Amino acid sequence: MNTTQSTTIATAAPPGLEPRLLAERREDLAAYRRLGGYRPLTDAGELLGEVESSGLVGRGGAAFPLAVKLRAVRDNGRIAGGTVVVANGEEGEPASIKDRWLLRNRPHLVLDGLRLAAAIVGAHRVYVYVSDPESAHSVETALGELEPDAFGGVDVRMSTVQPGYVAGEETAAVRAINGGPAKPTDKPPRPFEAGVDERPTLVSNVETLANLPYLQCHGSAAFRALGTSLSPGTFLATITGAGRPPVLYELPHGLPFTELLALHAVSPDQVRGALMGGYFAGLLNRSVLETTLDHETMRRLGSGLGCGAISVITDECPVAVAASVLAYFDRENAGQCGSCFNGTAAMAAAAGALRDGAATAEDVERLRRWSVLLRGRGACATLDAATNVAASLLDQFPDEVGAHLGGTCPDCAHGAFRAGRPYEAEAVRQA
Repeated sequence: MNTTQSTTIATAAPPGLEPRLLAERREDLAAYRRLGGYRPLTDAGELLGEVESSGLVGRGGAAFPLAVKLRAVRDNGRIAGGTVVVANGEEGEPASIKDRWLLRNRPHLVLDGLRLAAAIVGAHRVYVYVSDPESAHSVETALGELEPDAFGGVDVRMSTVQPGYVAGEETAAVRAINGGPAKPTDKPPRPFEAGVDERPTLVSNVETLANLPYLQCHGSAAFRALGTSLSPGTFLATITGAGRPPVLYELPHGLPFTELLALHAVSPDQVRGALMGGYFAGLLNRSVLETTLDHETMRRLGSGLGCGAISVITDECPVAVAASVLAYFDRENAGQCGSCFNGTAAMAAAAGALRDGAATAEDVERLRRWSVLLRGRGACATLDAATNVAASLLDQFPDEVGAHLGGTCPDCAHGAFRAGRPYEAEAVRQA
């Protein structure tokens, strides 16, 4: 296993995998150019075809095909008379570090991807959207190294906001850039229809954009040489939990979960489950040991890779983990939708009572009902994330739920697991 140290977190890749996204140290312009970066783009339409053939999907959480978004923004821009691209690096997910790592350590890779996306959609202006001060400084330094015409006359701007779970949602990014609060708006319209300054806007996660230079240089066939047919390429995975410091891995899609555990030096015997996709995709029990890390497998289990953040549950009680995550959603919701504001509070209260041995069977049944009825009711995905956590707890860990109803949970007998931001990736900083 190749292991390196960045300014914030250890990074690693499986033996034999040459990283496409990770690097040993922060990269300046000269180092990035030596790798072939910022090569001239002769045919934006040809590159769009390569993106389409590659099957590249978004790495921000939704796994939506990038080529579909690119084409929609490009085509709408021809009618509207211009487009905008936003590199979304506002990583509001506490269990993830990948976007901040890229912005802090490989800012030119992200900027090069932003340049290529702008060329494909014919953008007149682009933004790097962040909340992390270290990321903002890194990008500003990188922009200062570039020649004035590096983006071909495209206006490049920084947009910084206060961090928050909802601030990275695409309509929240557009709203903040337009001068409003970094909170989601109702849809439609979606940004590809009317975004920044009412122009068709591509909002794309920085890891997604960071794959475009590889596609320009090597093509879609090389991109597909790793991964699966439906989940091609590599992805960045932030692994937390199991009593170990967080590590950022670059992994091929389709890697068995047990191989990830081996990389992370965790015995499968220790594992009782995992919190998947950051806080979004919910909990899996020990069945996670039989999975592979790709979108199609996770969807079949009713879970997801999301932003690539995986928290391994070993000694912690899953009921207490779910209660902490739901309490986080209760605090972090945007406070704009009644269904979300009240729904996250109700589910957090029920899960907290269950953790503390104060819940009844009727409380658990209400939690189950809310996990179904509240799904899809908010302006953004926060309420869906909360319902995923509640539903998966009840489905995946019925014995633990029953033990809490009976007041017999051995893990919580001497104090339940409680965390304001469970498995936060920035909790351990390394020199």
